[in-house]
Order: sequence, then C-alpha cells, then structure tokens
Amino acid sequence: MQQYGPGFGYLATVRADGGPRVHPVSPVITDDGLFCFIVDSPKRRDLERDGRYALHSFPPEDSDDEAYVAGHAWPVTDQARMARLAELGRAAPQVDWRLFEFTVDVAMLARHGQGGVVFPGEGPGRPAVQVWLDPRAGGAGGTPAGVPDQGPARHAHGAHRAAA
Repeated sequence: MQQYGPGFGYLATVRADGGPRVHPVSPVITDDGLFCFIVDSPKRRDLERDGRYALHSFPPEDSDDEAYVAGHAWPVTDQARMARLAELGRAAPQVDWRLFEFTVDVAMLARHGQGGVVFPGEGPGRPAVQVWLDPRAGGAGGTPAGVPDQGPARHAHGAHRAAA
C-alpha cells in the first residue's frame, strides 16, 4: 500500500442500507498498527455507525499483485497518539478529520508474478495466495468478517491460518 510513498488504497465501508461504499484513502501504517484519517463524509459516518471495513491496495504498476485487509475500525481518542500520528501522516490540523485505528482480522496477499510468471506449484494464470486469519477475531462460525471467497474459482494456494 506504500509503493508510491504515502499509503494509498481503497476503503470499503457499510452504508446505512447495508450496501457497500468504496473510496480511495491514504492509510497510515506504523509499528503500532493501521490507521486512517477520515474527513467528515458518508464514509466516516459509516465507520462511526458500523465499524466493519475492508481495505484493498492500490495496484502496483509493474505487476498485478494485490493485498487486502479487513476488520473493524475504532476511533482513536488518545490526544498524544492522535498528535503523533497526525504529524507522521501529515494530517492538516485545520481539517475536520477523525482518526480511526483498523484491526486486521483477515489479511490476504496475492502474488501474480512479474509479466505473468507462474510461481512453482501453481497452475497457469493462478496467483499464489496467502490468507492470514486472526484467531481472536471470530465472527459467526468462528470466521472473521471479510474472509475472501475460497470457492473453487479462487482456491487459496499457500493459505495460512495463524496459530492460537
């Protein structure tokens, strides 16, 4: 998400009617977590009402590799933490933004290779996919919300599940 310097990705939220809403954002990735400054907007109201989100990376120029995380967003209220992240993320102080921290309940990385190169053990045109599930983030049936479709058309090659 940071191949162009500052983070860039597509944030999906849940509208009040249950439908999806997708907008570009600039996430802030630190050793402390994944954060995003959200201005007053329908997207921010979605997160305030229903914190579920999905964040998809902006595609790199030199490959079709992709990354995806999903979980829950929580407003950050600690003033010192907000100030530190605002400086790091260059968030303008005069803008009406709210800082959210995103849990990562599921993460997916798909590597397609350079110029369509197939990875060892993969079929032609099939990406190498790794999926990580946070064992503490069980949703209905113990599976975190936002788990990518693992049906026959998108079988997870090399999928990993975190140990408890």
